[in-house]
Amino acid sequence: MDMIKEGQHIARHDGAADTGTAARAGEYLTFKLGGEEYGIDILRVQEIRSYEQPTRIANAPGYLKGVVNLRGVIVPIVDLRVRLGCADAQYNHFTVVIVLNVKGRVVGAVVDSVSDVLELTAEAIRPAPPMASNGADNGALTGIGSVGDRMLILMDIEALMSSPDMGLLNGAN
Repeated sequence: MDMIKEGQHIARHDGAADTGTAARAGEYLTFKLGGEEYGIDILRVQEIRSYEQPTRIANAPGYLKGVVNLRGVIVPIVDLRVRLGCADAQYNHFTVVIVLNVKGRVVGAVVDSVSDVLELTAEAIRPAPPMASNGADNGALTGIGSVGDRMLILMDIEALMSSPDMGLLNGAN
């Protein structure tokens, strides 16, 4: 397993993005939110950066921490811990921002820490269990990945970040 280092650019692979909502075999960046481990499609990840205090936007939702200037691009920073209802979001030296490319727009996602990049086979992925929820994030859960004794909650980060209630990509392609 390759450990991800802070500030590291993620190698992008060529290939068409899957348009379905079910998780598919491939490479996933794994990260922690609270006590749980999550995985997102590596093709959505642009880079990983250390957390820096963003410029706060007045009247923004609690999960939108603000914006940062990333090489001339103004990037909204979403704290996934707050967005997904994790108990307590604490900022320390492990806290990082995963910079994502979502529908042609750059968005940052704050997580507790990143773990590694894992290759998951189709056999290692189970469908997401059906759950009743009032939240709009249910469609972002795409499956459960098993690697040894580890269970990964696989998410469609593009669906989560582009959901209408997020308000981040209004008017984006």
